[in-house]
Amino acid sequence: MDMVRQVIVFDAADLHAESAFWAGVLGGHVFEDDGWHSVVDGSGEWRVGVQLAPDHVPPDWPDGNPQQVHLDLHVDDPRAAHETAMALGARLLRAAADLDAAEGHQVYADPAGHPFCIGWGHPSREALAAFVAGRSGVSGDRPGAGGSP
Repeated sequence: MDMVRQVIVFDAADLHAESAFWAGVLGGHVFEDDGWHSVVDGSGEWRVGVQLAPDHVPPDWPDGNPQQVHLDLHVDDPRAAHETAMALGARLLRAAADLDAAEGHQVYADPAGHPFCIGWGHPSREALAAFVAGRSGVSGDRPGAGGSP
């Protein structure tokens, strides 16, 4: 199967709050239609879709009703990422024991209640590319060919 792109789609009762949140997190822009918003990142890649769901009920994760989907956002500076997410309307669901630990993550919810994690101390792009290339037998500089994802 050849993929043209992968887009995470969130249901939301408030399209504007949800799409503005993800545009802010991804450093991008929102393109609006009546019942659908597309979030395109700063490089011009379509990353997130937001679909109008007037009766949307958010999951109560990690301690209640199970999650439906979540994103892991890997960062170098967890404090700065936390401040950005909170300023954009995130809610902290589970704090890390130590933001200064070499590796960790915190669990948040976006404005519509969809969970996501901000993690740090995980492999760099270069280390991940080397890991993938070493196990797939493929090399190259383009995504999907052993280069940076």
